Amino acid sequence: MSNIKLITAAVISAGAVMASQAALAYEAGDAFVRGGVAQTNTGSGNGHVDGADLNVRSERGFTFGAGYLFTDKVGIELNSSEKFEHDLTVAGTGGIGSVDRLPINLLVNYYPLGGLDSRVQPYVGAGLNYTRFSGEDTSADVNVDSSYGIIGQAGVDLAVTENVMLNGFVSYADVDADINSNATGATVGQVDIEPMTIGGGVTFRF
Repeated sequence: MSNIKLITAAVISAGAVMASQAALAYEAGDAFVRGGVAQTNTGSGNGHVDGADLNVRSERGFTFGAGYLFTDKVGIELNSSEKFEHDLTVAGTGGIGSVDRLPINLLVNYYPLGGLDSRVQPYVGAGLNYTRFSGEDTSADVNVDSSYGIIGQAGVDLAVTENVMLNGFVSYADVDADINSNATGATVGQVDIEPMTIGGGVTFRF
């Protein structure tokens, strides 16, 4: 009799563990919000202004986003960040001021382990990047157009509880915009950057 009780208890415990693990999997209908900090690396050779090479300094800031899964493996995500204030330098001249960059990204994500009992949930995504430049504070007296381009990302969520996950990601975007003179309205240069952003934070799933 005691053996039967032990076996029953073991089956119940195993079932509870399996149910708990299943709750950690991404499933159709799941929604989430994310927040964290990211470093954007702009590299070098970021365009030109008045015939001189332009450099856009790398920067970091807070990021946030939200998403929804249509199936166990496919979902959509909208993310953005606070404005990144980038210092600008021109070859032969030095610093000419700064500009604010606000990226907004809409991506379709694929979760290869979606629906599977795993605490680790990697994902890859691709979509559209919109970048708005503003707050141009430069000695060149210019403004920068907005940019539309493609973006790709890869990331992973590590489940701590059913609703809380640790998140890490890397993304790569194509940002290309004209630089215009405020005095004449003519195009005097171009911002051409391919920012690689590496970040981490927390995902809340519900």
